[in-house]
Amino acid sequence: MAILSKEEAKQIIDKVLAFSKAEETSVGISGDRKGNIRYARNSVSTSGETNDLSLSVTTDFGKKSGTSTINEFDDASLEKAVRRAEEIARLAPENPEHMPLLGPQKYLETKGFLESTAAINPDYRAEAAFGSIDPCAKKNLTAAGFMEDRSGFTALGNSKGLFGYSKSTSVNFSVTVRTTDGTGSGYVARDYNDASKLNTQTATEIAMQKAMASVNAKALEPGKYTVILEPVATHDLVMNMIRNMDARSADEGRSFLGKKGGETRLGEKLFDERVNIISDPMNVEIPGSPFGGGDGRPQEKVTWVENGVVKNMYYSRYWADKKGVKAISPPGGIIFQGGTESIADLIKGTEKGILVTRFWYIRTVDPQTLLYTGLTRDGTFYIENGQIKYPVKNFRFNESPVIMLNNLEAMGKPVRTSGSLIPPLKIRDFTFTSLSDAV
Repeated sequence: MAILSKEEAKQIIDKVLAFSKAEETSVGISGDRKGNIRYARNSVSTSGETNDLSLSVTTDFGKKSGTSTINEFDDASLEKAVRRAEEIARLAPENPEHMPLLGPQKYLETKGFLESTAAINPDYRAEAAFGSIDPCAKKNLTAAGFMEDRSGFTALGNSKGLFGYSKSTSVNFSVTVRTTDGTGSGYVARDYNDASKLNTQTATEIAMQKAMASVNAKALEPGKYTVILEPVATHDLVMNMIRNMDARSADEGRSFLGKKGGETRLGEKLFDERVNIISDPMNVEIPGSPFGGGDGRPQEKVTWVENGVVKNMYYSRYWADKKGVKAISPPGGIIFQGGTESIADLIKGTEKGILVTRFWYIRTVDPQTLLYTGLTRDGTFYIENGQIKYPVKNFRFNESPVIMLNNLEAMGKPVRTSGSLIPPLKIRDFTFTSLSDAV
């Protein structure tokens, strides 16, 4: 029962709405089947599968709201959940930012559900783990990895006639490979909606190469360097920037898009003109949900940055109504449009620089300039005359993605990373402030 059909979900939602005596009522149902397998020191440590199904009902009396959740679906339990939500709503203080419910909406038919992923079973997971562990064991390397697969649905409906339903699947895999002496480390991560695209052995072999190549790392003086950021590293900084493109924060002067006097940087050129970032729930490589924002707003294709110019910010319905603009939901994933070159091509075109596999433990230093600090990890290498010369000790960095995207020298071909399409980037004057002994 973890994945209900569209008809089954609507029948339950309609039943809950019929029980309600509130002025407005909204219902959400979600369910999924999740499976996982984890291994360390070349041995599986845990594996399992769960099935979850839950319902949330929110009732409104004027600007007063109450919510209750339940995972039992008999009539008595559903009615009890509604009565509880109504009781909470009557006791709650008024919410000055309360917005009325949306009426019926038109949703895109996104393609995020793949049978290849929904069919994953324990045998598949065991084979996936073996495909990662076996090559490491044969090379006297140590692997620690995790794979999680999910197939699920989300449905929502309300007393104004809105109804939406969406199914999705995902499989996420990551592995860290270490040398036996612990001085070399490599990392790789993969995520797909379609499990047929995942090859854990091929992915692990990349981490193995990095682990073996990163032994006996040399120390370089901290400073400003040209860097090549692999997509995982690029993603961490760029997505932190995207998550700070909230219009209210900008209007109130609390973000990098805010200016004195309540103005914002919407429409300003803040980045290199080659920077173009969009979101599109219909993209076949990173299909998204047809609705978002937590309130049933339709998701659609949005241009966030065009030729370096900030074109949109995301708005809650309350703030959009206050400003008289369209309410835009934050993106689930982004498409950072890049070039056609591979990471190897970017390395060949670099006279001196540093290759960064990924960042770790990123923290905000200054939210208004988006200055972040963090560490490089799991494979950091010195480049000279278009070739990787030797591994280097890891660095702590202090850098802002805003500055980084103004120091853009080249972009590679985007690849799927953490639900987004992200290119490797070649950046000049990237700031490393100190060394780290972590591998």
